[in-house]
Amino acid sequence: MPPETLTPERILEATEDVLRRFGPAKATVVDVARALGVSHGSVYRHFATKAALREAVTQRWLDRTHDALETFAADSAGDAAERLGQWLDGLFAAKRRKAIGDPEMFATFMVLAGENSDTVTRHIAHMTEQLGRILTDGAARGEFVLPASVPVTARAVWDATCRFHDPVYSAEWSDPAIDTAYAAARALVLRGLTGNGPATADGRADG
Repeated sequence: MPPETLTPERILEATEDVLRRFGPAKATVVDVARALGVSHGSVYRHFATKAALREAVTQRWLDRTHDALETFAADSAGDAAERLGQWLDGLFAAKRRKAIGDPEMFATFMVLAGENSDTVTRHIAHMTEQLGRILTDGAARGEFVLPASVPVTARAVWDATCRFHDPVYSAEWSDPAIDTAYAAARALVLRGLTGNGPATADGRADG
């Protein structure tokens, strides 16, 4: 049987395994190549530097969250408040599952995210873009009254719920009281957006 073709996806999968075994401080490209049964030069043909490989692994990890939540952002026919609630639920569940279910890997990715701030910035932009689509649909149908422009409101929702998705708060996510706190924050966000105040033609609150 011919050897399996070396692809970027195979390299990224192997890199995650190596990071899990050795941690971000000790994992090397040579370790990744050894796990794949290839030369380290073969890895470098796909990722020019160790930093590029670590950035790609970070992006892949964050993309899983984007992909999981895209269903709610894309369902333009669904009730906007329900979609927003499901999006927030999905985000918190995904982050908590990673932090509690695989704490070693979560800690590793926190290190990698610190190395790749531009990747994290793009992640936040992607997430708030998904939020923006839900907000736009809700405002267009009169379901939401937005207090500011769509981008500003989307970022406000992101910031208002950061306790439930920002890794800096991950130590709190196993606290039994966190579900009550999350439910209160979720309800506050949804109530604020579905208020009965007068709205302008673009869906923003008047005044």
